[in-house]
Amino acid sequence: MDLRMRSLAAALVVTLLAGIFPGTPAAGAGGAAQPPAALLADVVYDPFVEAEKAETGGTLLVHYAMPLVDDSGVYMEFKSGSFIACQPPGSGLPAPCGPDARSLQTWSVKKLVWRGTALAEAWTFASDWKPEPAGGAIGDWEPVFHPAIAGDYVYVPGAGGTVFKVARSDGRLAARINPFGTSVDSATFVAGGLAADAAGSVYYSALRLDLSSPWTSNALGAWLVRIAPDGSSAHAPFSALVAGAPAASAPCQLSFTNNLPWPPSTTAAPPNGSCGSQRPGINVIPAIGPDGTVYTVSRAHFNGRFGYLVAVHPDLTPSWSASLRGFLDDGCGVLLPPDGAPGGCRIGSKHGVDPATNDVPAGRVSDLASSSPVVLPDGSILYGAFTGYNYSRGHLFKFSSDGRILAAYEFGWDITPAVYAHDGTYSILVKDNHYELGSYCTDPQFCPPETGRYDVTSLDPNLSVEWKFTGTNTLSCRRNPDGTLACVSDHPDGFEWCVNQPAVDSQGVTYATSEDGYLYAIGKGGVLAGKIFLDVALGAAYTPLTISPDGLVYAQNNGHLFVAGTPFRARPAPPGNEGNPRIVAPRGRVAGER
Repeated sequence: MDLRMRSLAAALVVTLLAGIFPGTPAAGAGGAAQPPAALLADVVYDPFVEAEKAETGGTLLVHYAMPLVDDSGVYMEFKSGSFIACQPPGSGLPAPCGPDARSLQTWSVKKLVWRGTALAEAWTFASDWKPEPAGGAIGDWEPVFHPAIAGDYVYVPGAGGTVFKVARSDGRLAARINPFGTSVDSATFVAGGLAADAAGSVYYSALRLDLSSPWTSNALGAWLVRIAPDGSSAHAPFSALVAGAPAASAPCQLSFTNNLPWPPSTTAAPPNGSCGSQRPGINVIPAIGPDGTVYTVSRAHFNGRFGYLVAVHPDLTPSWSASLRGFLDDGCGVLLPPDGAPGGCRIGSKHGVDPATNDVPAGRVSDLASSSPVVLPDGSILYGAFTGYNYSRGHLFKFSSDGRILAAYEFGWDITPAVYAHDGTYSILVKDNHYELGSYCTDPQFCPPETGRYDVTSLDPNLSVEWKFTGTNTLSCRRNPDGTLACVSDHPDGFEWCVNQPAVDSQGVTYATSEDGYLYAIGKGGVLAGKIFLDVALGAAYTPLTISPDGLVYAQNNGHLFVAGTPFRARPAPPGNEGNPRIVAPRGRVAGER
């Protein structure tokens, strides 16, 4: 288990707390992906990775955008500007530095196109977007900067809750759209990424914070925003979209903090704290159904245990909201060891409760994650929530189109699933990490770490397991200057899947990256179809993958964008252009075919 997940789990205990991203059931499902036989490109998009990792003890606490692809190229987040390192790294001094000085960085969208066998820059658009301040609910994590494609334009997050409308062809700025007036308010943030519907409208969330105390003062406003294709905009406050949520000043249940094992007694109740107003999860990207319904996720500003899946009509009037509380009953004595055993609850605890609250478990909306809703082919909706009491894992919830919770699957957390439609039904592809962490606390006396196991799991529509692929590699590798790999066997329990959204092609081959540094192609039934080494990935960020229309697989690792496929070769030129043969990658083969 690497430092990334250890720091994540510690933060969760202490704080008690991705145009084609979550709304698309199967990224790249238009055809078969090319087998990962060669790396065709390696482009650095985050030059600050090593400095960012140094600030957090070797872990890359950054949420990166999904590469957006069309027939002409790929649109990708790039970072530039200045990174101010703390002295020593991680000390926070001299302030502001490290995560507290992110405002000195610049986030851009670059369009990259294939010129011969090279992936080259076509244009760059630099945004003035800035992330929410570090600390509080987001810890040291960098929130996501995620554009969307709609029609002839790329919509790019900007400062003050604004969005830039940029021409896909040449990067020309067509408009800056400000739903909140004429001035740009630095206290308002585009929270999460942008999503586009079939008609070309763009949806996203905006959040206004008290910059003097963003995470200890209540949020000053939160909205779901719609931008129409003609550039007009509208917004609706989350307070009007989430029915039945506790008032901002109402007491909300916190967690026990001492007297292990938990719960401290069979009748113990944890302390309460102010809920705070409802606002979007920081990295959530809306999903959009075929009928135009917009789905997003809300939470109480001070307490992620009071979260909701929210359905909104295209005109931003509320449809329904569904609480993530009151469904689960699999805590003490179910997913945990027997009461009184190491990792178990106190002897005599109520069956199925969350040991941290002595109450029915809640699905938690964590700002440390990027998990976002997904609309399924039958109109139901998935959302992966954090639950914590199950060894820092989560539960994947399935909701009906009218807001009823239909099922839940206990899984490896922080994932936006991919979906493979086939044979009149569909399969759901998730990562299913079992982390080397304690059950519900960090004290090894009461919550000794479990043995790691790292799966990619396929679920049927009822969230029953169809197959699992378990990573069994034990070698950590680095690439030598001559291209060979230098490897050591230092991970006897394998490596966690380092992905927050896998990709699946039209043949049901699933693509996911692992912390062992490899991109894996996993065929139907959980059979390895191929893999290729990208780069050392220990401590790397969870990242999404994309399959392009021509079958190339765009994957990320350690601040690099890699493109995997079959080796380029010269193909005869079209008739009348014999003097200019095209350099192309063969396509149409299922991953793993030879």
